[in-house]
Amino acid sequence: MALSMYELTVPVFVRGLKVVSALLKKAEAHVEQHGSVPDALISARLADDMLPLSAQVQRASDTSKMAVERLSGVAAPKFEDNETSFDQLQQRIANTIAYLESVTAAQLDGNEERAINLNFGGFPAFTGQSYLLTFALPNFFFHVTTAHDILRNQGVAIGKRDYLGYV
Repeated sequence: MALSMYELTVPVFVRGLKVVSALLKKAEAHVEQHGSVPDALISARLADDMLPLSAQVQRASDTSKMAVERLSGVAAPKFEDNETSFDQLQQRIANTIAYLESVTAAQLDGNEERAINLNFGGFPAFTGQSYLLTFALPNFFFHVTTAHDILRNQGVAIGKRDYLGYV
């Protein structure tokens, strides 16, 4: 049996966002345990030319909700990208998950050949399937991975099992 567009999107994105949420909880506990300043961790980045932790969470949220919107035609909520606290980042994740879970399999399945054109970055025209498999999923996991790596780099006690969601 072939995997459906729904199975490749909503459950995958929801699981990844729940992993990010769990990572943020460990980051918040790390800040409390070490008496660190939350802003320093939320604004941490791996390199000067990379986005900070807050933006990695925002981009994971945006990538997942915009992928589902482009593939289903169901309008995604717009967020301002103004989160500056762990609570605000967690709320954004919860709001993103609520949207994702509101989209049904019937709204996503059968859109493998849907034309997807991105109006930024000079990307080629995609089919729904090629967009999902070669752009949306890799982009989503880039931001999930980078959020993990920023936290790890800042001394938060997380590892591969945390990234995989098996802790």
